[in-house]
Parts: sequence; structure tokens; C-alpha cells
Amino acid sequence: MLLTLLALISLIVWLGLLAQPWLPWLLRERFAARASDADMADLSDVTVLIPARDEAESLERTLAALARQGAGLSVIVVDDNSSDGTAEIARAAAIGRLTVIQGRALPDGWTGKLWALEQARQQVSTPRVVLLDADIRIAPGTIAGLKAKAIAEDRQMVSLMAHLRMTSIVERLLIPAFIYFFKLLYPFALSNRGSRHVAAAAGGCVLIEAAVLERIGGFGALADAVIDDCTLARCVRRAGGRTWVGVTHAATSLRGYDDFAGIHAMVARSAYSQLRYSPWLLAGCTLAMALMFCAPPVALVFGDASARGLAIAAWFAMAVSYLPTLIYYRLSWLWAFAMPLIGTIYLAMTWSSALRYWQGVRTAWRGRAYHRS
Repeated sequence: MLLTLLALISLIVWLGLLAQPWLPWLLRERFAARASDADMADLSDVTVLIPARDEAESLERTLAALARQGAGLSVIVVDDNSSDGTAEIARAAAIGRLTVIQGRALPDGWTGKLWALEQARQQVSTPRVVLLDADIRIAPGTIAGLKAKAIAEDRQMVSLMAHLRMTSIVERLLIPAFIYFFKLLYPFALSNRGSRHVAAAAGGCVLIEAAVLERIGGFGALADAVIDDCTLARCVRRAGGRTWVGVTHAATSLRGYDDFAGIHAMVARSAYSQLRYSPWLLAGCTLAMALMFCAPPVALVFGDASARGLAIAAWFAMAVSYLPTLIYYRLSWLWAFAMPLIGTIYLAMTWSSALRYWQGVRTAWRGRAYHRS
């Protein structure tokens, strides 16, 4: 009886998710760049800001892609105290309007990325700014397309969820789910409509008006934010701006995760922060994910006929919700049936994030640990 009840609850939850009117499991919010836009693009009103800490492996390709975006583009690279020759690679790039800044020491109360961006922002004189991660390569026409979208739709901030690498087995197992879960937590459709409850953004590639950044107080308004992209979107919305976020193949990550440790570091960095460091929310998340992902396979193995039937239906609904993500990223539909395993792994990584916080480390990234104050 208990397994039948758990399988029934799981099925109801999954059917409820599929039936939500804003359809967070679909990838309808998409952006496509047109290479032809770069041929005629005047980007003299745009400055790209790139925070770079030990990015020698990818920065050259990132900058080469910027050289193909259009005429007049300005680029500012902040070398955030790298030890691998990042600054020298930046200075050697074939970009006309390129400034390389040696980052100052990290002050208390700031994360490294946001402090680097603030130093670059203080050098900006153009009305629009692109915030670009040092390991993101964008296709020709991307910046022109983002600018055109922002103008046509009167959006003060437009951001793209970059196409993360999905080559190794562990990447194919876990990386598409990272985007899937992000869209469940921050439904793009609700955010793009201006919902006061949801402000979503993707920090890898962001176009934003410089005046809006000035209005919110620069990056100091979110100086210590762990989930800095969504925090920035919230600040922009509070200042009266409109935001848009979507998925794309036009911005691709050059960083790979060939083993579990790299993906764990990426997820654990912000997982407990998303729960606002609340043990109660962690407990609720654990219960919900156990019902959604663990109950169906357990009921299927140990339950009676009715429990098994409900478990199969719940597992099928779970797989259906994941299929659009797999289709968009051109991966086999068979990965959808691994969702119970994927969900369990993500729950374990969330607990790992919480345990690290309870041990005094709020987050850690790029060789820095940010301790809980």
C-alpha cells in the first residue's frame, strides 16, 4: 500500500509538471544567430566585458570569435590575477579596440567574477555592454542579433544559456539535466513575461544597457551573489527594466567536464544557495526529489501490480518531460529513462553543497573559497 501511494503521488507530481501552463520543460525560448548580420553590423555602441582567471586554454578562441562579430566592437578583458599567461594571450588577440586590465586584489564582500566585471564597467563609455565568460565562444552575428532583439522588444537585458559541452558519458548523463533543472527552478516563460516571482538569466552571455547597470549601482548591487546572473536580472527588474532569457546554439562553452568532479564542482557551487541556505527548504527539496525520482524505480522493483503500473506511468511522464531537452541538444532519447539516476545524483550534489556550507564554505570556484561570514 505504501509503495502504491508513493508511486501515485509521483505520477500526480509529474503529470502536474507536464500540465503547467507555462510549460517549463519545453525549450520554446530560443535564440539563433545569423552570420549575415555580422557583415553589416555596427557595434560601435557595444563593449564586451570578459572576466578571466586562468583562462589561457580557451580565451584565444573566445576573442577570435569576437573579432568576427562586426565593426567597431570594443572589448575589455580583466585578468583576475591569473597564473597561466591569460593576460599575454589577451594582448596578442587581433582585435582593434581591445583593453586588457590587470585586476586589483579582491576586496572583502565580493566574488571574483563580479569584482572583475565592476573594474571593467568603470572603463565603459558605450550605451550597451555584453558580459561574456572567458570560455564562451559566440557565433558570428550573435551580438548583432542580441542587440536587435533588445531594441525590437524593448528589453534592457537579454541573456543566453550557452550550449555546454556534451561529449563524454558523464557530460551526456548530467549536463543536459543541468539546463533542464534550471528551467524548472526558473521558468523562462514566466521570467520573460515579467513575473514578479521569477527573474531568470544565464550569465555566460548577457547584453545589458550600461545606463541600467549604472542605475542599480553597478555590480556592487550584487557583489557577493553566488547565482549572480539571476540576481542581476532581479536588480534590473526592480529598476524597471525588462529581461529575456533563452537557450541557443550560438554561444558554446569551451570548457569540458570529462569526470564527475568537474560537474560536481559546478553544481555544488550554487545548489544550496538556490535553497537560500535553508535547512527547511533542503528538507522539502529532498522529500520532493525522492518522491519524483526515487519512488518510481523502488515501486517498480518492490511493489505489487498496481504499484508497478503507477511506477511505469510516472517514469514515462518523467521521460516525456526530459525529451525536449535531449532533442534540442541532439542527444539520444534513451537518456530520458536515466532520469531517476540523474535526479538522485543531483540531490546528492545538493546535499554536498549544503554540507560544505555547514562546514563554513559558502561557495568555491576557480581556485577561490568564499567562507561564510
